[in-house]
Amino acid sequence: MKVFRGNRVLRALSPSGLTARLAIAAALTGMLIAACGKDSTAPASPLASPLASIVVTPSGSLAVNTTHQFVAVGKDANGNVVAITPVWSVTASGGAISSTGMFTAGAVIGTFTNTVTATSGTISGTATVTVTAGSLATITVTPGPVTLPANSPQQFTAVGKDAGGNVVAITPVWSVVASGGTISSTGLFTAGAVAGTFTNTVKATNGSSSGTATVTVTMASGSHGPSAVTLGSAANYVILAKSGISNVPTSAITGDLGLSPAAASYITGFALTLPAAGAASTSAQVTGNVYAADYAVPTPNNLTVAILAMQAAYSDAAGRPTPDYTELATGAIGGLTLPPGLYKWSNTVTIGSDVTLTGNATDVWIFQIAGGVTQSAATHVILAGGALAANVFWQVAGIADIGTTAHIEGQIMSQTAITLHTGATANGRLMAQTAGTLAGNTVVKQ
Repeated sequence: MKVFRGNRVLRALSPSGLTARLAIAAALTGMLIAACGKDSTAPASPLASPLASIVVTPSGSLAVNTTHQFVAVGKDANGNVVAITPVWSVTASGGAISSTGMFTAGAVIGTFTNTVTATSGTISGTATVTVTAGSLATITVTPGPVTLPANSPQQFTAVGKDAGGNVVAITPVWSVVASGGTISSTGLFTAGAVAGTFTNTVKATNGSSSGTATVTVTMASGSHGPSAVTLGSAANYVILAKSGISNVPTSAITGDLGLSPAAASYITGFALTLPAAGAASTSAQVTGNVYAADYAVPTPNNLTVAILAMQAAYSDAAGRPTPDYTELATGAIGGLTLPPGLYKWSNTVTIGSDVTLTGNATDVWIFQIAGGVTQSAATHVILAGGALAANVFWQVAGIADIGTTAHIEGQIMSQTAITLHTGATANGRLMAQTAGTLAGNTVVKQ
């Protein structure tokens, strides 16, 4: 027995036995590695997770008809990226998108919420697109074509648009390129005195884009404008008021003054002389007579009739329908040449520089002014072509304020008050439904 065991030990430790045992160990090791499926030193990868969300980027703005590439990224519930092949679509308009996510903006501007959509299976993600106006493509000038009497004004406007027809803000430079008149920096055109059709003469330019309008200028003869306002017995007075007439001497008034229902004590600054039981007084500053409601008969009655006529004339002028010009130059008429017609403004009119009324002796101008009229110092209302102050009517709801040394022509009918500052002059009449205020003025009835 001892010999048998010794022989087994000797065989195991012999070179051939040791080689066999190493071979068996190597085979077992290979089998273990194969069972694990990879090298035992590489890290194990996590198991794949299902798609939970899709993020589409970027949301943002782009101009009409331009393109932008959108990207969709899939993620699992833990925020790990999951490979996807999204199906792209546009669900709330705004443009179109390709199968690769290239979006082309449409021609309609606006914000299109969650319109770009990327879908994979039952999961989708969206992005919002704001489409803005594109670059300026065209300028349209209106009105056009237009026909105007000689020397008459017309306000033009210019609207810029992109290739999709969306409005683009512009600041146009105005010019007249084929004669026919002149134009201001704000687009106010004044027709010239030469008749004809001036093709594409009014031009608005912004950068390299421009638009034009054609103007036809006509010459007319005979009487134009509305019919004259009937003043009735109010026409007997150069200054007619209800509550007072004040004056800072020395003024020069040609024509009669009338005040009613206020008494003569509300006529100040004229140093009046009234004969005993007189129906009229006089003043060294007035070439004519002065009348007040408390003078002897028939003055009170005459003045009552005249005041009613003044009010009726005001209502007549204010009620004339269908104006030829509405809100002309937004009320800033200085520097304009105005043909006969009915003019209407819903607010104040300002005369910041000379304004010319051009027409013949039978032409009529009526100015309907819902606010006041303010004439700057040393400016003039000028009559040209034979126009007469008797045919010019200023219907003023507010105060008529005539600046220092300024000159105005026409019949001023104020529902409020009339003020002539120092040295101002007027040809026509001053008719105030409250008070008239003078300061060293020259007023001549015409």
